[in-house]
Amino acid sequence: MKLQDTLELHVKAAVKELFQSDLESVEFQATRKEFAGDITVVVFPLLRVVKGNPAVIGDKIGQYLQDNVALVKGFNVVKGFLNIEIDDSYYIDFFNKIKNQKKYGFSELKLKDDKAVMVEYSSPNTNKPLHLGHVRNVLLGYSVSEILKASGKKVYKTQIINDRGIHICKSMLAWQRFGNGETPESTGLKGDKLVGNYYVEFDKAYKAEISELVAQGQSKEEAKKNAPILLEAQEMLRQWEAQDKDVVALWEKMNGWVYDGFEETYKAIGVDFDKYYYESQTYLLGKEFVAEGLKSGVFEKDPDGSVWCDLTDEGLDRKIVLRADGTAVYMTQDIGTAIQRIKDYPDVGGMVYTVGNEQDYHFKVLFLILKKLGFDWAKNLYHLSYGMVDLPSGKMKSREGTVVDADDLIQEMADTAEEISKELGKLDDYSEEDKKALYKTIGLGALKYYILKVDPKKRILFDPKESIDFQGNTGPFIQYTYARIQSILRKPNRDENVTLRAVEVSLHDKERDLLKQLEQFPEVIQNAAENHSPALVANYTYDLVKDFNSFYQNVSILGADKEEEKIFRVQLSKIVGQTIKNAFSVLGIEVPERM
Repeated sequence: MKLQDTLELHVKAAVKELFQSDLESVEFQATRKEFAGDITVVVFPLLRVVKGNPAVIGDKIGQYLQDNVALVKGFNVVKGFLNIEIDDSYYIDFFNKIKNQKKYGFSELKLKDDKAVMVEYSSPNTNKPLHLGHVRNVLLGYSVSEILKASGKKVYKTQIINDRGIHICKSMLAWQRFGNGETPESTGLKGDKLVGNYYVEFDKAYKAEISELVAQGQSKEEAKKNAPILLEAQEMLRQWEAQDKDVVALWEKMNGWVYDGFEETYKAIGVDFDKYYYESQTYLLGKEFVAEGLKSGVFEKDPDGSVWCDLTDEGLDRKIVLRADGTAVYMTQDIGTAIQRIKDYPDVGGMVYTVGNEQDYHFKVLFLILKKLGFDWAKNLYHLSYGMVDLPSGKMKSREGTVVDADDLIQEMADTAEEISKELGKLDDYSEEDKKALYKTIGLGALKYYILKVDPKKRILFDPKESIDFQGNTGPFIQYTYARIQSILRKPNRDENVTLRAVEVSLHDKERDLLKQLEQFPEVIQNAAENHSPALVANYTYDLVKDFNSFYQNVSILGADKEEEKIFRVQLSKIVGQTIKNAFSVLGIEVPERM
């Protein structure tokens, strides 16, 4: 049982005996640094059932706990706050319990009747390579998946690839016009980059044609609609939908190039998927459920034949789900895809959609429609909405080719790590191969941590150099602390199997602070899972590392006066290192053994 849960039972017993009153709950908070104590009871809420002066009430409860509860060694009252000091024996018992747990903080997979969760992330278009905006999406989705797993959930990772539509045809048409048969092999370019270049080429040609038509007397709006290259792309889309053999063959070839490029990037970032869905295979899904919704009254048909869902009673608007000509819209497709996923994975009881905050309204509508259609699992749908990533230079634009390419960013991070590491001069005995691997670990760790430490809902201003600083709230700072711990553990003469008793070790304040911080880790994982927020894990890890560095600077580890103290401190360092490793693993970040 957690300390807080144990104390809550005893506080309730104290109030029952001292004041003949029953408490529903007890409010706790961390004791402020300037006061003695490990955990604080907030007395003010008790005044609802116990009348009197808060300080006097706190004093009576504190005395009761000190007299009757072995783990309470002292207390003090500051106004309406009861600060409780916990006996060292509690922390030593906790230490002995967790010291050899490699997966400390993680929960076992829950029972079979606890439904699995499907997490969707990435979901790129096949007309361009992945960029910095995709990187935030991918890192968030992957990390949330790993956190949910660590909390005891079964998780399926998926994405839906947007492989059809006018934007895909634009790249195809530009390659046909200007490509001269270029391939990834002939150019040495990754396939997604090659196709992305032709998306940019289309935009250049389109703008040139608009300018020419405007010069001939058309308005800009007319010119945008009448540009020959756009009309040709629209015709290509119609041919694709009619399954024209040549257009489909070109589409398959160019998409194949892009898929190969994506896989290379995913591998470099260190993320994976259990299932791929393709829009070309799902865009007709959902129409059958529109028909069923019409029968049940969920949807209504307008005189022109279009079908709508009226959500005005829920504070939203009317949403079209089928056009007058019978064609589906994105909403129809998303309805069908969600239902298909449950068919494919019957053990899934909820889904997480990792999509930017510009789609907030879309997902409100989607989840509400699925509930109205009677799907019980719809109550467990969650939109992991996140803010945009900005650069010091401003906003990125794919069609103009002003995006930060994900592959280039990964390389830049490794190059920056190399530059800083050389300045620090600590890798002289490394082989060149080991150095390169370390630079990549540090660079990727810096990138991932910088993005994941920010609450998903907030925008990020991404600065590569700031992210890779070896001081402060950064990935490299935490990685360096982990490596420091490993160097301690490489020293000889340490016994990992000794069970310590409280009489053998009197805890230093810095040791107690570390143990208190370690005790929070399982709850941090559960809270991060519940809130779909890797930031909670990232910032917890930074706090843990700060406490360890304070411990390292103030307490002699290998030079302890007593052998028992030395053993304890080395083992405590080991637990901290393992917890850093576990926390970073759910963020998708590796930790180096040496730095």
